[in-house]
Amino acid sequence: MDGAYLLGAVVGEVVGGVRDLRAALRRQRAGSADLVRAARMLGSARGRLAVRTAVRRRSVDARDLPAAGPDRARTPGLVVGAEPEPGGGVVRFSRAELRVRVAAGGAVFCGWDGAVPLPSYALAGDCPEADPRAQLEPDGAGWRVVSERITVRISAQGAVEFRTPGGLLLRTEGPPTWRDAASPAEGRAPGWEQRARLPADARVFGLGGRASGPALRTGRYRLWNTDPGGAFRPGDDPLSLTMPVQLVVADAGCHLAFQDNTWDGEVALWEGREGAGSGPDQPGICRLRMEGGPLRYWVIAGTPARVLSGWTALTGRPALPPRWALGHHHSRWGFGSQQEVRRVAAGYREHGLPLSVLHLDIDHFDGHRVFTADPRTFPDLPGLAEELAGHGVRLVSIVDPAVKAEPGLATYDGGAAARAFVRDARGREIRGAVWPGECVFPDFTDPAARAWWGAQYRERLDRGFAGFWHDMNEPVSFAAFGDPTLPLSARHALEGRGGDHREAHNVYALEMARAGYQGLRELRPQQRPFLFSRSGWAGMQRYGGTWSGDVATGWEGLRASLALVLGMGLCGVPYSGPDVGGFSGVPSPELYLRWFQLGAYLPLFRTHSAIGAGRREPWEFGPEVLGHARAALEERMRLLPYLETLAHVAHRTGAPYVRPLWWKSPGDRALRECADAFLLGDALLVAPVLEEGATSRQVRLPRGKWHDTATGRAYPGRTTVRLDAPLGRIPVLARAGAVLPVTGADGRVELEAWAPRTGRGGGGEVVVGDPEGWTAPRRERFVSRWEKGRVVVEREGGGEVGYEVRVRAAEA
Repeated sequence: MDGAYLLGAVVGEVVGGVRDLRAALRRQRAGSADLVRAARMLGSARGRLAVRTAVRRRSVDARDLPAAGPDRARTPGLVVGAEPEPGGGVVRFSRAELRVRVAAGGAVFCGWDGAVPLPSYALAGDCPEADPRAQLEPDGAGWRVVSERITVRISAQGAVEFRTPGGLLLRTEGPPTWRDAASPAEGRAPGWEQRARLPADARVFGLGGRASGPALRTGRYRLWNTDPGGAFRPGDDPLSLTMPVQLVVADAGCHLAFQDNTWDGEVALWEGREGAGSGPDQPGICRLRMEGGPLRYWVIAGTPARVLSGWTALTGRPALPPRWALGHHHSRWGFGSQQEVRRVAAGYREHGLPLSVLHLDIDHFDGHRVFTADPRTFPDLPGLAEELAGHGVRLVSIVDPAVKAEPGLATYDGGAAARAFVRDARGREIRGAVWPGECVFPDFTDPAARAWWGAQYRERLDRGFAGFWHDMNEPVSFAAFGDPTLPLSARHALEGRGGDHREAHNVYALEMARAGYQGLRELRPQQRPFLFSRSGWAGMQRYGGTWSGDVATGWEGLRASLALVLGMGLCGVPYSGPDVGGFSGVPSPELYLRWFQLGAYLPLFRTHSAIGAGRREPWEFGPEVLGHARAALEERMRLLPYLETLAHVAHRTGAPYVRPLWWKSPGDRALRECADAFLLGDALLVAPVLEEGATSRQVRLPRGKWHDTATGRAYPGRTTVRLDAPLGRIPVLARAGAVLPVTGADGRVELEAWAPRTGRGGGGEVVVGDPEGWTAPRRERFVSRWEKGRVVVEREGGGEVGYEVRVRAAEA
C-alpha cells in the first residue's frame, strides 16, 4: 500500500509547491492590506487603540514565544515490534511508536509517540472502554487490528489503512513527519504533518463552518477560529468555527476522521491520481499540517447515522433546546431602546405573525460593557421581559467574553480578584481592544475562571433574559494589522497543565460555552439552558448550537447559509442557522423572502442585521412579501411538533435535523453533488430557491417515492425533476409513507400521514417532552400501510393511536 501512497505524495508535493507559492503571494498582499488598514484606523480613538494593541501583541510575542532552532525532520522508520493491549496494542518503529485502540462502539483511536485519548477538550467524560474482541496480530511485514466494524492495517513503514469488514479501502494515513523547529524556506512551523489517501470517488464534508460546500473542493482550509472582519462570502476562509473533523462519503462507505489537536493547522485537499473518477475539484489526497500538539486521531465508520451516533457518543450528545427556541427569532444590531423593541413586538402581533424570541445586541449594554444595561435606553429590562412573556415572547441577550479593563466596574473587579483573566508570561493581564475599549479576557481553560464567569449570568437572569447568544469569542481583539486575537504567547491554565494561546485559541469559545452552560445549570437548575455561539470547537453540541456569523447580504450569502448549516450538522452540531436576510446590507424584497423561506425550515430561524443595514421585519418589504412571509411562519409553527421531535432525536442519536440528500443513500454519487436541497429529518425534502428570479428549480430525488406537499403530485425517486417554485413558496416534498406530527387547526398535535408506496409501509415517531425542563420525554412510534384501498395508521405495538390522523395524497 505504501507504493501507491508515495506516488500520490510525490504528485501532491508538486501541486502543493505551486500552492505554497500562491499562498506566499497572498501573504504578501495581506501585509500590504495590513498597512492600509492601520492607516485608516489612525483616524479614530478605537482605531488608534487597535494600532496600539497590534503593536503590543507583536512585541509580547517577540519577547515570550520560544525561539526557533535548527529544522529537523523525523519519520517513524521501520517497524521493530509490537505489544498487544486491550482493544489493540502498540506498534514500535525505530524512531516512533503508534498506539491503536478500538473502543467499545467501534471508534478507533490512533496515537503516535505516547499520545493517549485523555485529556481532551473534545471528548465528553471518560474515554470509552476498549473492545476486548479487537486484537493486534501480525500481518505480513506489518500488523493489523480486526474489529466488528473496521479493520486497521499498519505497514512496516508506518502507514495506516482503514478498511471495511469486507475489505474495501476507506482511508490510508501515510507515515507522519515531525518537524522540530520552524523552516523559513518552506513556511512551516514546528509540529507535524500527515497525508491521507482517499478513494477516488470520495467527497469530503465538515471541517466546521465553511462558506463553500457542503462538499469541500480542492484547496486549503485553515484550522484557526477567525473573525472574518466583516461579512463573509463563499470562498472566504477560515471563519469563526473550525473543527478538524472530516466526514468522508464514498462508494466503499462512510467514515469520520477527527484529529484531536487544538493547535493552528491546515487541511489541504487536492486531486488524487489513483484512478478514474477524480476530477479537478474532487480531492483524493488530504494533507494535514499542525503547528504543535499531539498526533492523535479517531476514525469512525458506518452509515451516516451510525457515524454521527458514534461521534456524539464520543464527544457528547447535542443539548436539547427548549421548545420556544424552535420558533421564530427576531434580532437587529441597533434596536436602540426599549420603545423600539416594543414597537417591533407589537408589529408582529398587529400583522398576525408568530414570534417566539427577540434578541438584544451590544447596543443594549451600558457603553458596550458585558453584563450591564444602558440605564437611559433600557431602564427596565425585567419589566420589558415580563411584558413580552405575556405575549409568548422570550428575550435573549448577547454575551461577549471581553471585559472592559475599568476599575470600579463590578465584572472587572470581580474577575481581577478571582485572577480569572488571561495573563502574559510575566503575570500581567493581557489587554486587547474590543467594543467597550481596552479589555481583558477570561481564561476559560481555568476551572475557577469558568465557575466565576458562570455565576455572572445571574445578572442576566435577574433582568429577565431566557437565553444567551455568545459573540466575539474566537476570541477577537481588534488589531490594525496581524491576527485579530490575543498574543500567541498569552498564558492559559489549560486545566492546570499550563500553556499558551497557540493551544488554547481554538477551544476558547468551546470553554466559554461550557462555563455559561454549567453556570446556568446551577443558577436555574429546573430549566434547560439555551445558548448558541459564533465560535466553538469539536464537542460544541453538548452545550448548545451555533449560527453562521456575519454572512454577506446577497445571493452568494444565501447559498453559503445552507452550506454552513449542513456542514455543522455533519460535524455533530445539529442546531444552527444563518442571519436571515444577510448581516451586512439591505436585501431586495425577493432575496429577503427567499432567505426567509429557507430559514423557516432550519433549526435556528432568526432574522438579524448589522447596524445601518436596514430593518428585517417582514412588513418592511411590502405587502406581497408580508403575505408570503406570514405563510412561511405559519408553516413553521405547524411543523413545530415535528421540529421538536427532531430535536429529541438529535439529542438521543446525534442525527442532525437538516441532512444532506445522500443521508440514506450515500452510494448515490449524484446526491453527493447536491448543495442546494436537503432533508428535514427523514420525512421532508426541502428545495429552497437560491437563484435570483427563479420560479422553478430542478432537484435530484433520493430513492423511494415523494409527494409534493403543495400539489400532492407523486414523483419516483432516483430521478431529477423540475418543480414549481412561485414567489409564494419553495418546493417541499414528503416521503411516501411518512407519518409526522404537526399542529392541527385547534392547536393540538395531530398526525399527518403521506400515502406509502403500493405494497409498502411507512411510519414515523412523535416525541413529546417537557418544553423547558428535564422530565424524560415520551416516545411514540407509528406505522402506515394500505388496507382495502385506504391508508391506515397504527401505533407500533398496538393500542389506540391517540391522535387525529390526516391522510395526504391517498391515491392507490
